[in-house]
Amino acid sequence: MEQTPIHQAHNPDLLKLMPTNARRVVEVGCSSGALAREYKRLNPNVHYIGIELVPAYAEAARAHCDEVMAFDIEAVDEYVLRSELAADCWVFGDVLEHLKDPWLLLRKIRAAMGDTGHIVTCIPNMQHWSVQARLSCGDVRYEDSGLFDRTHLRWFSRVTMLEMFTQSGFRVEDGMARIFDEPQRETFLPIIKAMATAAQADVNAAVQDALPLQYVLRAVPDVAARAA
Repeated sequence: MEQTPIHQAHNPDLLKLMPTNARRVVEVGCSSGALAREYKRLNPNVHYIGIELVPAYAEAARAHCDEVMAFDIEAVDEYVLRSELAADCWVFGDVLEHLKDPWLLLRKIRAAMGDTGHIVTCIPNMQHWSVQARLSCGDVRYEDSGLFDRTHLRWFSRVTMLEMFTQSGFRVEDGMARIFDEPQRETFLPIIKAMATAAQADVNAAVQDALPLQYVLRAVPDVAARAA
């Protein structure tokens, strides 16, 4: 399967959520290393490890990462997570939706991480108004990038993103919705409101959750849940 095209730009909202004092960062799906480049400007003492499936992308990322490893993160056992990949910050920028079992990987990282550390992630929003509009007329066609990226294996709404972290032993402590200028959405929001009304759902939540293209989230180990 073809991979998402390499890019030289970084996600500024993802960068904002990364702790500036991390000692070791592991970024899964580091592409060209653009995020590593920007983060190391803020924290030059960090040891930044990039993981990238595509050898050509991994080669490009070596210009900005301290280490780059080319392998499938889902095939890594917990021993490697505790040793070579030990980190106090893991980054998944538009990556979790490409994995076969992101829940299992997050649980493995949680076990290796112990009670301190961070997961920083950007996840596309399956509830976006444009997805609902296209589904309504059967316009479900895979594309090279975006919400209908042909390499996506999993789909999440805001609610199921939060559930994934809770089920994996984390709690989301910070985040933001990435909402862009999309004037055409105003045509569809009344229809989404009407569908929520017909479904006897929270109308305001349905409309608000249809606005973000993506969410960026920072999660930490849920120590209280483990103690309970």
